[in-house]
Amino acid sequence: MIVIAPDSFKGTLSAGAAAEAIASGWRSVRPSDELLLLPQADGGEGTLDALAWAIPGAVRHPVRSVTGPDGREVDAYWLALPDGTAAVELAVSSGLPLMREPDALGATTRGLGEVVAAALDTEPGRLVIALGGSASTDGARGALEALGWPHALRPAPSGGVVLLTDVTAPLLGPMGSAAVFAPQKGASPAQVVELEARLGAFAALLGGDPAAPGAGAAGGAAYGFSATWGATIVSGADYIARLTGVHDRPADVLITGEGRFDRQSRGGKVVGQLLARSAGRTVVIAGELAERPPDLGFSLGEIAGSREAAMDQPARWLAVAAASAAAELGPTFSADRAS
Repeated sequence: MIVIAPDSFKGTLSAGAAAEAIASGWRSVRPSDELLLLPQADGGEGTLDALAWAIPGAVRHPVRSVTGPDGREVDAYWLALPDGTAAVELAVSSGLPLMREPDALGATTRGLGEVVAAALDTEPGRLVIALGGSASTDGARGALEALGWPHALRPAPSGGVVLLTDVTAPLLGPMGSAAVFAPQKGASPAQVVELEARLGAFAALLGGDPAAPGAGAAGGAAYGFSATWGATIVSGADYIARLTGVHDRPADVLITGEGRFDRQSRGGKVVGQLLARSAGRTVVIAGELAERPPDLGFSLGEIAGSREAAMDQPARWLAVAAASAAAELGPTFSADRAS
């Protein structure tokens, strides 16, 4: 069994599209092998795609013209699951790639709140919010204001709210949201100080637990929803892995990947968690390999000749990498274990 379980290649391919490209490359060398495609996510970009792939009957609901992170209107959507859960992804409405240019102090999560409001209008039994890839550091203040805070915040669904995160950072302090992640969103040192002060004042107003692991996720959005709605913060990678059953699938070869494989990949990210729990041979295919994978690894930038070439045709180079992996690893496992 060959299990193909990549994360998304941010800005180029969804996890599902990446899995299909990898499968195509592998089949070009070993067409009779049994392949199982299980696209993964960690709460960031592509989480709704992974949910839609994993759950038959999931339905996308468009939400037109919500407030983007820089104030310009964007089109978004949420996902209705057959069990009555509504799933929303921050990156769809309030993600950093939606910015025309970084604006660390002005970026907002208001659009996320508008999408959540549209989902709540259908009276779901439970709400799942995927937090990752945010452009802002507002503690979800913009989203909460769109939901009626501070005057009349809309109530959470009766089944509660689950927050999918990809970090364990607290809201405040040297390991918190502003200090660690705001510079990645264009914040200068002086702006980091100002954002930290804003988050501190917001925490003094809302209460809750700003020191909770993961509270700093998505510019502190996890804190905002947990403090007001009592939302539960969980690992997005673990949540999707359990949903897809990827850890329960015995694999001769596990193929995973992401845009950049580095030290952070081993700290709770999708690829690192899959590698840590795999009992078979493993292959990491990444746009860039900044760290050496434990088994076999391929850099699309090196294969394509440049990072730009790899990003221009990511599916093509993923297939090439997978074909190389099949040629190299194919003889290491018995043909009678493939179908």
